[in-house]
Amino acid sequence: MLRYVTPEEAVSVIQSGHRVFLHGGVSTPHALVAAMTARAPELRGVEVLHLHTEGPAPYAATGMQESFRVNALFVAANMREAVNDRRADYLPVFLSEVPALFRKGVLPLDVALIQVSPPDKHGYCTLGVSVDTAAAAVQNARYIIAQVNPNMPRTHGDGLIHSGRFHAATLVDVPMLEHGRAELGPIERAIGEHVAALVEDGATLQMGIGAIPDGVLSALKHHRKLGVHTEMFSDGLVELFEAGAITNEMKRVHPGKIVTGFAIGSRKLYEFVDDNPLVQFLDIAYVNDTSVIRRNPRVTAINSAIEIDLTGQVCADSIGTRQYSGVGGQMDFIRGASLSEGGKPIIALPSTTSRGVSRICPLLKLGAGVVTTRAHVHWVVTEFGAADLYGKNVRQRARALIDISHPFHRETLEEEAYKRFGRL
Repeated sequence: MLRYVTPEEAVSVIQSGHRVFLHGGVSTPHALVAAMTARAPELRGVEVLHLHTEGPAPYAATGMQESFRVNALFVAANMREAVNDRRADYLPVFLSEVPALFRKGVLPLDVALIQVSPPDKHGYCTLGVSVDTAAAAVQNARYIIAQVNPNMPRTHGDGLIHSGRFHAATLVDVPMLEHGRAELGPIERAIGEHVAALVEDGATLQMGIGAIPDGVLSALKHHRKLGVHTEMFSDGLVELFEAGAITNEMKRVHPGKIVTGFAIGSRKLYEFVDDNPLVQFLDIAYVNDTSVIRRNPRVTAINSAIEIDLTGQVCADSIGTRQYSGVGGQMDFIRGASLSEGGKPIIALPSTTSRGVSRICPLLKLGAGVVTTRAHVHWVVTEFGAADLYGKNVRQRARALIDISHPFHRETLEEEAYKRFGRL
């Protein structure tokens, strides 16, 4: 039988100079994080490594730099200030390649702090709704410290872990963090309709979370025989499944199954995936492997961007030099979709920011990161339509992108395009 200790006792194994992996998404074990952070006076140079996490990040607060140094593989809202104030670092990497950092010893792990579902009668727990990179972390960390939560869904796939492998475990009965749904406005609905018009029956979907993906999903309820192979699973996909649009019958990889790496959403979502063999939570090195993605038919990958220049370069992780998010899995799926038979890689974004600045611009901001290159981009969608850039030269691309930009900015964009490319 698993013996439980206090969070404080559980994290006592962490020593100065250790590299500590934190389980991501809504699976971050916050009781263990709080206990680790409380040891700041006695710890020095602990590297905290993680992707996107929900909830507080006290180890990244001002004044914690001597004790903890964050190495963020993806920058979420709770980490932006620390990264941009240089109290934390950002490591750009394709999501598909993160597990290799652990497996190849590029970033060897001393400790993995994880949150798991309770052990079954055989002593097996699961990594719940975040298997993605956590599977590789627990396979390679010297010490595994588990926060066992009765509210963590028990999931099927690669997240099975025997409790005998835990160096220490603490029992914490807390509700799962929930991510509220974004309210759909006319812009998101228009983008959703334009994207839905590109999605064919029998397509395999990949998309994230937020107003634009929700707008797309709401417009797909009359589609049929859709499949899901996505790094992230959200509430909108549950609703699409309930509408009968998702059957997974046309997929060639895991036919009849929904494949994902992690899930973020509401209690309804967590109840849907709990002990549901329909949903397979798999290692992200496999889920996001381009050679796997491309085997499914008509892969339609829908991703967002912060801005895109007139040649098709996509910035999705920074605002100029200020880090906003991360590379993530966008390139994994954009490339996989483009190689899929009948696939469509789509970048969907509002034509302007909330302040009215055009997201389609002559040049990316100084210091902006190119997440998806112009050679990889095919479809770009705004509320004003869809532009197919595949096979178009840079002058033709500029024309196509200006045509779906906000009308208020088109004249200026045309003037800038003329200076660079001549007559469009």
